[in-house]
Parts: sequence; structure tokens; C-alpha cells
Amino acid sequence: MVAEDPQLTEQWWASLNASLEALAAQHTNRIATPDTETLTQELITGTIHSVFPGVDTAVADWCPAHADLNWANVTAPVFCVFDWEDWGMAPRGLDAANLWGASLAVPALADRVRSERCDDLASRDGKLMSLFVAAKILGPYSDPEDPRLVPARKTAEQLLQELQTG
Repeated sequence: MVAEDPQLTEQWWASLNASLEALAAQHTNRIATPDTETLTQELITGTIHSVFPGVDTAVADWCPAHADLNWANVTAPVFCVFDWEDWGMAPRGLDAANLWGASLAVPALADRVRSERCDDLASRDGKLMSLFVAAKILGPYSDPEDPRLVPARKTAEQLLQELQTG
């Protein structure tokens, strides 16, 4: 989680986008293991349903992802991403949703992540991944002092409406 805007350059954002696009275009049989758990449809469903029961969580688009993309795993001012032990196949939008969730304490930064990665996050699977990340933030082990709680809840309510309408 980040507590203040890192003031990233346009070149930094361009490098992030190019790297995520290049990664998603690759092929692998490896399955992502965020939080050391193999990422399966069942894990996604269980995590989302633990906070938002009844949501259709079927994921259609799986592609290679870092699977632990957060502010502790990137550098600035020159972009570099590291800590690759969890990478593998994951639902489209997981990396963008993880970075968004890690940015929620800084609303302008979270908005920038959503803007930069809008193609991933606006897809149905991207919305599910945002809900997946929100469920982790809002879940039974959430910290009541976490500054991400209110924005995660607000976004989750919007995502739930969008997912129900189509």
C-alpha cells in the first residue's frame, strides 16, 4: 500500500503499460500463485463470495500476469518490476486490480491506475478482479483503520451494479 502520491512520470506509466501488455501476450503453462495460493476459479469465487455472495464469478480470459503487482514490487523514477515468484496465468486485469487496490489510500493515484489500465479493468474479468481485490481488503481479516476500506467498499458497490446489469 502507498500512503502518498509517488509523482510518477509519463514515461514511467508508459513503461508500466508496455510491460504489462508484453507480459499478457506471452504463453505459459504456469498458474499464478498470489499469496502463495494457486489461483483457480474456485479461489476467486470463494474470495469474492466471502464478502459478496451470489455474484457470478466465472472468468473467461486468462493470460500471463505478475500476480503480485503492488508498490513494493516496482521502482521509480525508472520503471522496473521485480519479485516474480507468483507469476503465471491469471484472469485478465489481476495486475491492474492489485495495483489499484494498493493505491486506494491515495485517490488520485488509484484513479490514475484505473485510467492507465482501463482496457483491463473495464472488461468483465477486470471488474471481477477489482471485486476480488476489494473482497481481500474488506474481508473478515480487514483492519478497521485501513484507509482503503471506504474507497474499496464504494467501488465494490459500483462494480456489483455493473456486473448485474451486464
